[in-house]
Amino acid sequence: MPALYLSHGAPPLADDPWWPGQLAAWSAQLPRPRAVLIVSAHWEEAPLALGATTTVPLVYDFWGFPEHYYQVRYPAPGAPQLAERIRRTLRTAGMPVVDIPDRGLDHGAYVPLVEMFPDADVPVLQISLPSLDPRRLHAIGRKLAPLREEGVLIIGSGFFTHNLAALRHDGGGPPAWSAEFDDWGRRALDAQDLDALFDFTHKAPAGRLAHPRTEHFAPLFVTLGAADAHAQLDRGRSVIDGFWMGLAKRSVQFG
Repeated sequence: MPALYLSHGAPPLADDPWWPGQLAAWSAQLPRPRAVLIVSAHWEEAPLALGATTTVPLVYDFWGFPEHYYQVRYPAPGAPQLAERIRRTLRTAGMPVVDIPDRGLDHGAYVPLVEMFPDADVPVLQISLPSLDPRRLHAIGRKLAPLREEGVLIIGSGFFTHNLAALRHDGGGPPAWSAEFDDWGRRALDAQDLDALFDFTHKAPAGRLAHPRTEHFAPLFVTLGAADAHAQLDRGRSVIDGFWMGLAKRSVQFG
């Protein structure tokens, strides 16, 4: 299976005229996964935590939206065997793992999955971000990489630029800082420049404007680790680009 980093949007993504179709077309081109392993910007927990593995609820981790966004359901099956595989793999590598069995899928996980696998028939497991340090997350991704050979689709879900204080509601073009960061990130990924990406807050133009806090870029490093297991990064390609309310929605597939 490939490894993906996607920009997940907010609950209103479902009403966007283009974006749901882009996600659906993307998933239609993928091999059918045996399970999905997803790490989202919206769950930070240390040490690394495994979410629900039997009945998988949803976490409506947003406020002030119309009621119908809280009525979305996504009854995907859990992935207990995948959870056990991850426990063994990471603990053997000296990485602590805990279970939070009632923790469901947050909107960073289920919002894109609703569009990509609408039948909710692929087992899903969400894990937490135990750190925002790019190198630590990359190391976790490398440990998880063998799951790709077992039919597991590894997804890092964030937003390529993410500054909610600067959202554009007027339908205008993206602000310069968002466009500049997006272009820099695209070029760094094309060049497989991991050192620059690891130090993005200093190396990228407007790095701190694009990510005042870095949790939405952080899942990319889990994906990069999963794509970098054989000492050479799988060639990535942007599947979705463009902007939503001024934020870059670039989404990338490796392998």
